[in-house]
Amino acid sequence: MKILLSIGGASGSIYGIRLLEELIKSDVEVHLVVSDGAKNILEHETVYTYDDLKKKANICYENGDLLTAPASGSFHLDGMIVAPCSMKTLSAIANGYGDTLTSRAASCCLKEGRKLVLVIRETPLDLPSIKNMLTAKQSGAVVLPAMPGFYHKPKTIEDLVDFVVGKIFDQFNIEHSLFKRWD
Repeated sequence: MKILLSIGGASGSIYGIRLLEELIKSDVEVHLVVSDGAKNILEHETVYTYDDLKKKANICYENGDLLTAPASGSFHLDGMIVAPCSMKTLSAIANGYGDTLTSRAASCCLKEGRKLVLVIRETPLDLPSIKNMLTAKQSGAVVLPAMPGFYHKPKTIEDLVDFVVGKIFDQFNIEHSLFKRWD
């Protein structure tokens, strides 16, 4: 399986980082793009740097490079995940504004009928954001807000993050034991 993972410039970069780690453990070929905003946020929110993430991914692209493979619908991917997905990126994807590799690759996934998962990380939500989520969903994206459940009785922040990562894995039918399922 080959997945494009975009780590966006919203708070919650740990979701993208943890997802990258778990996808690699699951033998998924991970193509990574990290937005400029995310490069700063991940260093503010975590102990990781952009260079750390580049070393983990199979292939890494710059978000401003629209001449790279994922910017074309003919490039084979099994799907794409934007985690976290900022409201700016959501708006670009929902409205077909392909000004970055992330938004262009997302448009390619939608037009080619490939899985696109948007891990929204914002609260509260304003009406334009809700409308953009609706438009993205109607276009074929999976809108998966970073909303952890509690039925698995989390004990740590890592448990909460793993719940969301596990829900993303479920979208791609990737086996995992990141959280205990409802009995």
